[in-house]
Amino acid sequence: MPDAPLAARMRPRSLEEVVGQDAAIGPGSMLHAMIGRGRLPSVILWGPPGCGKTTIARLLASSVEAAFVPLSAVTSGVAELRGVISDAARLRRGGGRTVVFIDEIHRFNRAQQDVVLPHVEEGTVTLIGATTENPSFEVVAPLLSRVRVVRLQPLDERAIRELVERALRDEERGLGRLQLTMDEGAVTWLARSANGDARAALTALEIAADLAAGRGSGRIERGDISAALQDRRPYYDRAGDMHFDTISAFIKSIRGSDPDAGLYWLGRMVDAGEDPLFIARRLVILAAEDVGLADPQALPLAVACAQAVQFLGMPEGAIPLAECAIYLALAPKSNSAYAALGRALEDARATAAEPVPLNLRNAATGLMARFGYGAGYRYAHDEPGHVASGQAYLPESLVGREYYREGLLGAEARLAARWRAATGRERAIQAPGELDEEMTEVVDDGGEG
Repeated sequence: MPDAPLAARMRPRSLEEVVGQDAAIGPGSMLHAMIGRGRLPSVILWGPPGCGKTTIARLLASSVEAAFVPLSAVTSGVAELRGVISDAARLRRGGGRTVVFIDEIHRFNRAQQDVVLPHVEEGTVTLIGATTENPSFEVVAPLLSRVRVVRLQPLDERAIRELVERALRDEERGLGRLQLTMDEGAVTWLARSANGDARAALTALEIAADLAAGRGSGRIERGDISAALQDRRPYYDRAGDMHFDTISAFIKSIRGSDPDAGLYWLGRMVDAGEDPLFIARRLVILAAEDVGLADPQALPLAVACAQAVQFLGMPEGAIPLAECAIYLALAPKSNSAYAALGRALEDARATAAEPVPLNLRNAATGLMARFGYGAGYRYAHDEPGHVASGQAYLPESLVGREYYREGLLGAEARLAARWRAATGRERAIQAPGELDEEMTEVVDDGGEG
């Protein structure tokens, strides 16, 4: 309609008009090949807002001449879904086919997904779901196994620029009749500030065009774009992929000793409104896991950072977060404690029935002493250097096992050298990247980095 928003008027009318999604629907893609043979599988289109999920769904249905029935996971219930499936069954008996498009399919509960499952399997309907969330976590496994997941990317600056220029030229659906021009700086600013969202870019362009027309100008300037965008925030989900991907980049940057990258990803999270205590908790984990004994002050500093963030709140809490991130990035690194725990846990699980050696048991009663509890135990503080060298502390089957393998950086090197000299042990150096698989079960906190 002429009075529809510009983003709605400029929706592509064919798959060829879609920009920025060649990998998903362009030549050589699975969908392009199947559409060419007149077939359309059930798919889930997974991508950020404004990347074209709804438009592509409509165009896919049109390409195979199927009826297109849109549903919203927010407003549609099981009864409506059953009615749509019943209509699709009747159409199928007459030789037709139906594409059921479920927007925000990640909001469908298990019961709703179970209703559509057998009809997707039998081919009564072709399902196209759209989601901004990772389908691996939000779609039930039986349904996920019956669909193809197609990943859509946020539009790059070149694609946004192409859409903007197309809207400025188009006299039928766009702004062409207004004969507007646009500063190069304004185009670049809009393409960059849209954050890959075509809908946001075209909405801002329409507002900027009104602002330029309101002052009697035929030229859209950067100031018009800034005013139209206002304080537009980038897309960020506090429980989905952006949340986990960004914290992962943050942790890996600090682990890799890059303070600049760490600060950048911290800035992205702070600007998007991420929970600051979540960030602080990750820094505490990193201090113990990745800096460890190479700098024993890292952990208390990270804990102090978490306390400061809780005490201050935001935005001031970002300052201790930045200080802690820089400190941890600059600190020497050692994962010796993390890896040692993994090795110890492996043996602990395998030898859980091993008795505690008698010399390590406390003889709390005379009867226990008569049974040998505490016999032969050497009190460390009575020994040279306060080390009972040669005394066994492990179960008999594990005597000689070494779980701790020292790092060679910072304070750890000095601590380990003193300990080895006192105990007469040979050096056992932690190999780079060495880690038992079991450790992932110990510290796993939901894949946060």
